[in-house]
Amino acid sequence: MLFLLFCTFLTLLISCAVMIIASLLSKKTTMDREKNSPYECGFDPKGSARLPFSLRFFLIAVIFLIFDVEITLILPLAYIIHLSNIFTWAVTGLMFLFILLFGLYYEWSQGALEWAE
Repeated sequence: MLFLLFCTFLTLLISCAVMIIASLLSKKTTMDREKNSPYECGFDPKGSARLPFSLRFFLIAVIFLIFDVEITLILPLAYIIHLSNIFTWAVTGLMFLFILLFGLYYEWSQGALEWAE
C-alpha cells in the first residue's frame, strides 16, 4: 500500500514538473503590435466590424450541413437491415429520403442554390 502511494506521488510530482518546465520554455518573449492583435483570417482587425456578408454563402453552408447530417442518419439503415422487417426498413428509408429530396427541391425552386445571379 505504501509503495502504491509512493508511486502515485512520484507520478504526480514528475508530471507537474514536466508541465511547469514546458510552460516556462514555451513562453514567447517578443511582444509587438502584430503579435498582440487578434488574427481575423486575413481581415484588418483594426477596421470596421460591419463588413457585408454573403447570405447565399451562408445558405449553401447550411444546406451542406443538413446533407452532412443526413448521411450520418442514413448510414445506420444499412447496418440494421438484417435486424428489422424489410418492408418497415424500406418504408422508413424511402420516407426519409423523400423528405430530404422534397426539401432540396424546395430550396432549388426558391433560388437558394443559384450561386450566380
